[in-house]
Amino acid sequence: MIPLFTTDQIRKADNYAINKLGISGVVLMENASLSIFNSIQNNFPELDLFDSIGIVCGKGNNGGDGFALARHFINHGFIVKILLVAKEKELKGDALINYSILKKLIKKRVDSEIVLFKSKRDLTKLSSCSVIVDALLGTGTKGEIFDPYKSVIEYLNKLDAIKIAVDLPSGLDLVNSTGTTIFNSDLTVTLAELKIGLFYGKGYEVCDKVEKGSIGIGVEYFNELKVDDYMIEPEDALIGLPHKKKSIHKYSAGKVLVIAGSGLLPGAATLTANSALAAGAGAVVLAFPKSIKDIAHSKLAEATLFPYEDNGDEIFKEQNVNELKEKLEWADIIAIGPGLGRDDETSKAVLKLVEKYNYKKMIIDADAVIALGKNNYSKMKLSGKILTPHQNEFAQLLGIPIDKLRDDLLGIGKKFSQNSGAILILKGAPSIIFTPNGEALINSTGNEGMAKFGTGDVLTGMLAGFNSFSETTEETTISALYLHSLSADLLVAEKTKYSITATEIMENLPNAIKFLGNSLI
Repeated sequence: MIPLFTTDQIRKADNYAINKLGISGVVLMENASLSIFNSIQNNFPELDLFDSIGIVCGKGNNGGDGFALARHFINHGFIVKILLVAKEKELKGDALINYSILKKLIKKRVDSEIVLFKSKRDLTKLSSCSVIVDALLGTGTKGEIFDPYKSVIEYLNKLDAIKIAVDLPSGLDLVNSTGTTIFNSDLTVTLAELKIGLFYGKGYEVCDKVEKGSIGIGVEYFNELKVDDYMIEPEDALIGLPHKKKSIHKYSAGKVLVIAGSGLLPGAATLTANSALAAGAGAVVLAFPKSIKDIAHSKLAEATLFPYEDNGDEIFKEQNVNELKEKLEWADIIAIGPGLGRDDETSKAVLKLVEKYNYKKMIIDADAVIALGKNNYSKMKLSGKILTPHQNEFAQLLGIPIDKLRDDLLGIGKKFSQNSGAILILKGAPSIIFTPNGEALINSTGNEGMAKFGTGDVLTGMLAGFNSFSETTEETTISALYLHSLSADLLVAEKTKYSITATEIMENLPNAIKFLGNSLI
């Protein structure tokens, strides 16, 4: 796991460096700017001295990093345009020191200049720059930003240039990764350590690539800090991949009961059942409305169909819970929800099943998640269960507006998982696993091509298949989520983000598992 730190923890690192190690602030700024310069050079080796560099600076330490960075570019022969969105008299401390040095240095470089921002016309000085560096606002940004910063950021986002953010994109509130007007960066060089707000929410949207820059204090300080947020890495997915024993047979390899599908949404059921088999389950049974069983039969691979009586209504009802008693007790894990529908009778049946069979392992997805809403979830024993809603479904489950959820995504997700005892997979870009011990684990694979019907159904099946013969639910859940998105990433390398389908993600799972193993040898 890659640890991700809070803004407050990073701020305290500066105090540690200055007060405990005795490193002055101006030295920290010099270390940071040199690290950013090297990162830009490494990521964009095509830059040459014919390219001009535009650096937009504010009055704080973020701007001070920009001034120091400008000096490095000038000393390496680049033409640099520095736009100061502040008055000179507002500069203080280390930022003022670096500005004063830069101001003297630039007098001998006729092509480079410092522009004091007075109106939007001054922004045109940056229009010819090949690279735009954002050193405007720092980690203290809270809530909505206003002019002149808003107008500056909007202008910069329209420029056809390589865009670099110093520490974080300006306009991003790192505490909960929110914001309205935010700089869109191709590369963000975040200083000291990786910050959680850059990897989900608005931070994930506006940051293309994130790299860690150095302020020169090493890792010892950070190794002693308590961390609750992590990025999943390949090693984690490999560790959680369940192993098959030599003595295994089809009934000890994992028995999955899938309760999914309805007359309106029949396809989700077969995707889930087939994916459970693709993920290694030895036996999969799909419970499906009897009146439309032929639809499922035609799309099932090796999974067995159990048609329950629906009297032509094509939905799951309370009476079916008793009808499925033998299969419910037989199964090692139950996957319920995809395409099930939100009919009142179906919702009552879901509640009855989850309550009566609370001792069973379950994957609760989609419409089954919604059935737990109206505070029903608080009355259920969900310990050991895996819930897989997307953000809108999770907001409906909790009975809160989606905007309220997004304003405190990590906090609300952690609280739910801790209080319920369930593992929560909040599907999205990126998907996040919340564990009952208060951790948030952010998936590091996945792409825009996955935003299609059926991809969530495949994930539900994979979770059920892997967990049907695993004793380590949390670790195995990490593997299933990572491999599901890795399969999609490998498909994009062959196709495009426009063309991949849920079925292809399922069928490509063997290649993803092999790729994961080979990449770590």
